[in-house]
Amino acid sequence: MVQPEMKYFSTRGGKEELSFEDAVLTGLAPNGGLYIPTYIPELPVNWETNWANLSFPELSHAILSLFIPTSVIPSEDLASIINAAYGSFRSPLTTPIKQVGDKEYVLELWHGPTWAFKDVALQLLGELFQYFLERKNKGRTEGKEELTVVGATSGDTGSAAIYGLRSKASITIFILYPDGRVSPIQEAQMATVADENVYCVAVQDCDFDYCQGIVKTLFSDASFNAAHRLGAINSINWARILAQIVYYFSAYFQLPEDIRKEGKLQFVVPTGNFGDILAGWFAKKLGLPMQQLVVATNENDILERFFKTGRYERDDVVDQQNKIAETAVVNGSSDGQQAVSAVKATHSPAMDILLSSNFERLLYYLALETGDSEGTDEEKRAKAQETLNEWMVTLKRDGRVNLGEQVRKAAANDFWAERVSDDQTLEQIRKYYNLDRYGPYVVDPHTAVGLTAQERSANKAPLDTTWVTLSTAHPAKFLDAVELALSPSHYPQFDFRRDVLPDELKKLEGLEKRVYRVRGEQGVRELIEKVKAKSKEKVNTEKGSGSI
Repeated sequence: MVQPEMKYFSTRGGKEELSFEDAVLTGLAPNGGLYIPTYIPELPVNWETNWANLSFPELSHAILSLFIPTSVIPSEDLASIINAAYGSFRSPLTTPIKQVGDKEYVLELWHGPTWAFKDVALQLLGELFQYFLERKNKGRTEGKEELTVVGATSGDTGSAAIYGLRSKASITIFILYPDGRVSPIQEAQMATVADENVYCVAVQDCDFDYCQGIVKTLFSDASFNAAHRLGAINSINWARILAQIVYYFSAYFQLPEDIRKEGKLQFVVPTGNFGDILAGWFAKKLGLPMQQLVVATNENDILERFFKTGRYERDDVVDQQNKIAETAVVNGSSDGQQAVSAVKATHSPAMDILLSSNFERLLYYLALETGDSEGTDEEKRAKAQETLNEWMVTLKRDGRVNLGEQVRKAAANDFWAERVSDDQTLEQIRKYYNLDRYGPYVVDPHTAVGLTAQERSANKAPLDTTWVTLSTAHPAKFLDAVELALSPSHYPQFDFRRDVLPDELKKLEGLEKRVYRVRGEQGVRELIEKVKAKSKEKVNTEKGSGSI
């Protein structure tokens, strides 16, 4: 059966359908929604046989082609984009698996240029941005289109985005992060990049959700967006989800054939903004054989609470109910409201969030699944968008929304969730360092959260289940947590610099940093406007010089 050409629409309503190119360049829909595909495609016949021996770039091409029509990107061009994106990865497998137990594996996603899983998506996104802009500007001498990329990071997104977009023509990138709340190595990776199109913006006196809120506000400001042609690199951008689907298939094909035939595979995903695990959900819906996906959260457990209760509510709202007199007001949260207690700072900071920005995509599909079964597909879609929009309005107004038992049960068909404390995180780092048969193996704190959730979930699953835990960052990026777990007093043989820190990261020490410190949304706006005005002035000066 021939499937219709793939388009993309907003989760929050409207009949407008965008091409893949426009969805990627737009990032966030004007109504605040996130773009999703008009349908989930079918895998080709004999995919399991035909894809089994493909390289990662070849596998990526096969999967991305299901979502990107050749009318948008010709097949040969797509192959070139993918090869350019993954040519700098250190592992020939791009995302290799490592066995850490009899039926336990870790999917190492940190073999890209910044040693974090986000390289997989952001190296591709950078190439896509460049491809689309070069095509739009071909033959133009004046009025060339430019893209102003604005993103927020709790650490790894920023450096991965910068490395994906540095020196790209017609692109300026601004990365926002909470001042003092990313690791020294993460800040060094961002701030030591000297390319003129890169701006590291440390927002003072805030948390990640506040930075993310600034980004969403700027994208929702129609006049500001139009004036500066904003582009999104956070996981709200559909291209990031699409890129991440690939490594679930890659992990599957790296497993022994007898394990694949058993069909009892479970993925465990350290989860903050829900993009990484949502890619796994899409892989499952495409037809990749797997059981439930395990959502591994730290003490910022909004997702774990939803999957157990059906209520999606921010920590600060819960705390306000329980101990409003004990908490201090923090200026801002991800939806513009005042947060009472903000996020809890943990050893796994990439998961320190109040709201999961990508969760909205899953909520749309849950609204569709649990909604009225009568009517045309178009009518069902409109009803799901209406329901989703009502949920998001309630969430923004009240900081919570009760989605009900029917929705929770529908979600439970595909997901299970576990909450992991800081103490358990450190204990798991020690456990894997002390492995006999498969160790020592040093993991970062986010991977440790995943491994703890896997261990706990294994007690509830069949004994012959095979587990793949996603390892999202190299341990070198989290010195404090790793050294706290493997302290010299208990592990005198362990030396972080010698045993963990790669030479590439050692070279960052002592390099000059370039950071722009601002306060609040207004400070970010003023910086972007100042930089863009200066850029236009430079272009006009060059034009004038050239005409003399």
